[in-house]
Amino acid sequence: MAAPLRIALIGTGTMGALHARVVSQHQDTELAVVVDPDELAGRSTADAWGTSWLPDLDGFSEFDGVIVAAPTSAHRDWGLRAIAAGKPTLIEKPLSQDLDDARELVAEARRHGVPLLCGLLERFNPAVAKMHEIVEAPIHLSVLRHSPHTPRILTGVAFDLAIHDVDLALRLTGELPVRVGAQFSWCHPTSPPGSEDIAELTLGFPSGMLAAVSASRVSQRKIRLLQVAELERLVEVDLLRRDITVYHHVGADYLEGRNTGYRQQTVIDIPAVLDAREPLVSQLAHFVSLARGEADADAELATILPPHEVIDDAVRAALEAVS
Repeated sequence: MAAPLRIALIGTGTMGALHARVVSQHQDTELAVVVDPDELAGRSTADAWGTSWLPDLDGFSEFDGVIVAAPTSAHRDWGLRAIAAGKPTLIEKPLSQDLDDARELVAEARRHGVPLLCGLLERFNPAVAKMHEIVEAPIHLSVLRHSPHTPRILTGVAFDLAIHDVDLALRLTGELPVRVGAQFSWCHPTSPPGSEDIAELTLGFPSGMLAAVSASRVSQRKIRLLQVAELERLVEVDLLRRDITVYHHVGADYLEGRNTGYRQQTVIDIPAVLDAREPLVSQLAHFVSLARGEADADAELATILPPHEVIDDAVRAALEAVS
């Protein structure tokens, strides 16, 4: 059995704390160190999982892989340092809000021959995997990704939330969109200037599929609902509960008399989602496979930039609409 990979975790915020738990509990990884300039947060996470804390790192020679869960503004610098050291690197999404920085990270990973994984976590949602098994000819994708306000998030919702669903649309179609439209709202008084709180995106694909993505961080409840329409059925995925429902419309009638109204007849299938693993665990397992050369690092690298590029197009479209 191969020795566990010694992982350096950069950042101990909400996602960093989740990575710390998963890395510590996985049989193929060891949480070697957590790095955070905030000593209270860093020591708290390190103590919880029996490892050490450092405010910074001088080098990466002691480690087999790096997970960057620091604020988005720090992704480029940490990522470039880890890649230059030849260490397989997982960077939380987005790689950067600056497309040039994201392209630089991917280019450096390719130049150094270093595996790079972006934390587009919905790829590893077992219900999404089941959806890909079921869907054959999508004509319309609709996604709601709404959350209550969280002051800690400084990134606008396009790059923070909608990027997940753009990525899902690209993977579902296997195509890049030929049309990208977007409207943003900047409405919360405490959000950083220029950081949108609501984003409504529309994507048109060469196949004819239309995707509508709605992202918000000013909702009163957390919603993660994906629907894929085909001509003869509707596939609905609850990304939070990680379950899936398939609807087949049979018929509809208007009711008369005292029971005036509408009756719809629908056949409902509930496919079994057999993979019960937490998506973060599946993502870590894939990262281990990339680090050990068991998965195709070049193929993984090719999937990183397209959702960033589409979101960049959406940002520009939204800004042009209000200029």
